[in-house]
Amino acid sequence: MDIANNDSHEEGEVAEAIENQTAKLPSDTFLWMALSAMSVSALMQIMGKRHTSLFFGQWVAPFLLFGVYNKIVKTQGND
Repeated sequence: MDIANNDSHEEGEVAEAIENQTAKLPSDTFLWMALSAMSVSALMQIMGKRHTSLFFGQWVAPFLLFGVYNKIVKTQGND
């Protein structure tokens, strides 16, 4: 498939396979991952490990975005 001339705007086989597999995960999974990352971040902050705390804290937003994407794929399907 020529990416530059993809007039049909279809996704590739890899993206479809990933979406089909991640759609099997419950939506709560990503929420719990985000809450876990927040908890670990808070714990590291209390322990005085500021850089480690920031590392784990930065994972919260991507986990929530993965959850939103997962929900969209479940409700709208893929190409």
